[in-house]
Amino acid sequence: MKKLINDPRRVVEEAVAGFEAAHGDLVTVSHDPIYIARKNAPRQGKVALVSGGGSGHEPLHGGFVGFGMLDAAVPGPVFTSPTPDPILAATKAVDGGAGVLHIVKNYTGDVLNFETAADLASADGIDVQTVIVDDDVAVKDSLYTAGRRGVAGTVLVEKIAGAAAERGDDLAAVAAIATRVNSVTRSMGVALTPCVVPHAGEPSFTLADDEIEIGIGIHGEPGRERIKIEPADAIVDRILAPIVDDLPFASGDRVLLFVNGLGGTPQVELYIVFRRAAEALAERGITVSRTLVGNFVTSLEMQGMSITVMKLDDELKELWDAPVETAALRWGR
Repeated sequence: MKKLINDPRRVVEEAVAGFEAAHGDLVTVSHDPIYIARKNAPRQGKVALVSGGGSGHEPLHGGFVGFGMLDAAVPGPVFTSPTPDPILAATKAVDGGAGVLHIVKNYTGDVLNFETAADLASADGIDVQTVIVDDDVAVKDSLYTAGRRGVAGTVLVEKIAGAAAERGDDLAAVAAIATRVNSVTRSMGVALTPCVVPHAGEPSFTLADDEIEIGIGIHGEPGRERIKIEPADAIVDRILAPIVDDLPFASGDRVLLFVNGLGGTPQVELYIVFRRAAEALAERGITVSRTLVGNFVTSLEMQGMSITVMKLDDELKELWDAPVETAALRWGR
């Protein structure tokens, strides 16, 4: 494998140190145990948001720590959940007395370890609530989950819940907003190539040169089917249809359309995908009111993309538009 790394066993530690050096104006970093916190945390009287999971999906989650989004992110080893200890430490570090919301992607290790950390924090007098993100329509269960997987929709949950916390909502209200976003968000992805986990040193799965995986998971979990590669528009139509049908989205809806790169796909290709997705939604009478395009929830160097559609109402649109200042997402300040 060819990677810009030193020791495969120190990838996360060195990456977090680099993130600290690059974004010290926004965050502080604890190195033992490892977590990334918002600068000058805790914010007294504000609900704190904590998320995390296996590394390899950058900028998720550390790139979304800052004003208007997360108060802390806990990176585990590549594609492996962090243990309860750093999650608990991060929760304590950012608790400002108004409670803490854990935002957790629906993977078994993440769910169990965040649950344990929440129980320990509660025993220490911290009010913790948890929202599970499960926006992936591709499969119901996988090797990593019971139920649907949490994928790119996590960014939308973190942004909108973060804005609600920033405006002063209490813990129950922030949790309700996060739950609402998850309930109106659907995603699905496609892989053109596998990725290589540093400590494994070989591709996580095998695809022939002319094959793609429809419904891929962000750790390389199998999707719905493996097919011969098609033109971009055909691929978009193939994965957008189950997204739209699942909620279902309907004529007259206003939506946020998010095209996410999985790490190895050029921006020019993502815009080709976005063009067709927006066109296909318009054909259904669905209005794209807000947009996001780029690499936000990746799978190391995997070539591929995912499409996420979120149904908007006036409040969700206002919270999406609210100012945010993080390493990976910023506007309005």
